[in-house]
Amino acid sequence: MQTNMQYRKVPKTGEMISVLAFGCMRFPTTGGKINEEESKALLYKAIDLGVNYLDTAYPYHGGQSESFLGRVLKDGYREKVKIATKLPVWNVKSREDMDKILNKQLEKLQTETIDFYLLHMLMGTESWERAKSLGVIDFLEDANAAGKIKNIGFSYHGNAEEFKTIIDDYDWVFTQIQFNYLDTHSQAGTEGLKYAAAKDIAVMIMEPLRGGNLAIKVPKEVQKEWDVSDKDWSPALWSLRWIWNFEEVCTVLSGMNVDTFIDENVRGANEALANSFSKDDLDRVDRVKKIYETLMKVPCTACGYCMPCPAGVNIPLCFSYYNEKYLFRKKHTRYMYLGTQGGMIGDKKSVASLCYECGKCEKVCPQHIPIIKSLKNVKKEFEGILYPIMYWFAKTFLRRSKPHKKK
Repeated sequence: MQTNMQYRKVPKTGEMISVLAFGCMRFPTTGGKINEEESKALLYKAIDLGVNYLDTAYPYHGGQSESFLGRVLKDGYREKVKIATKLPVWNVKSREDMDKILNKQLEKLQTETIDFYLLHMLMGTESWERAKSLGVIDFLEDANAAGKIKNIGFSYHGNAEEFKTIIDDYDWVFTQIQFNYLDTHSQAGTEGLKYAAAKDIAVMIMEPLRGGNLAIKVPKEVQKEWDVSDKDWSPALWSLRWIWNFEEVCTVLSGMNVDTFIDENVRGANEALANSFSKDDLDRVDRVKKIYETLMKVPCTACGYCMPCPAGVNIPLCFSYYNEKYLFRKKHTRYMYLGTQGGMIGDKKSVASLCYECGKCEKVCPQHIPIIKSLKNVKKEFEGILYPIMYWFAKTFLRRSKPHKKK
């Protein structure tokens, strides 16, 4: 596949970043661990096609992501890319913690310098002020002076007003925000995007497909809108092209865990010119947005920050089934939920009714979803008063249907 990758400039440094970045949170896995052979092939392919920005973080893949990158980038690929990783500010209790984590990250990534270093998941001014009180500014500037980190930024999941306050409070080189055609008025949104860019701060975009929800199993009403356009774009490409249409966007992170995703995304990145959408294109996306807003019950992106749940609830999967029923009108969604979540298939339950309302999930949810209330809705929708009886009958039937070993 030939490539003509588009690049956009980081205003304060002049560095050129590919408009398509590789998000390293969703590598293919086998048995809960990164499938290194498959992931390495995907990563090399993307880099060979012009992707030069890799975004990882301390907790991604249970702490495996940084180490994996460190191993696979040794063969001449480190020099071809910019590595971005993050300080997990919620885990930091002192300045010493910051230094220990950064040194561990450098070790895992097998590099002397991290090109783009972010404070991970600031939720608003409160988390920013807490980080400052622990000495984060001195930490960042000392690490920068020592050559351990190059460009300083933060990722954000709060509201637009507090985003602007944080933007104005430090000389940031870049920031990372969630942005897609459903999130124009939530979190930093379009307002935050334009505000940061106006101050020459590069804006990196995460969750362009809302955890894949805008690309996979598209509702028929939405697909109809895409089908009648004059573009031969997939739903995923429509989403990416809409974001690239903003000249304020520097790059878009994509968790490309399938070979065909790379091909399609690179194809779009080759043509990713700002301000290239027609009025018809923009109107079509607006109509699609309205359809999704009508159908979607819970705005979950399956990022996994709420996990593990102390009660054993698989929160993202609960919401996935709940949304799936209304987005795609599947009649058998309840039975799939009870089978997989309810422990009818296998022995482990992860149903919504396990929730004992500790609230830990809501404190870390980037989408600020009322998780406890939403889980109650899932329970009401899928479980009901007959669930214990159904569970008993299902387990009894499965036990009896297992073949007996011959003596």
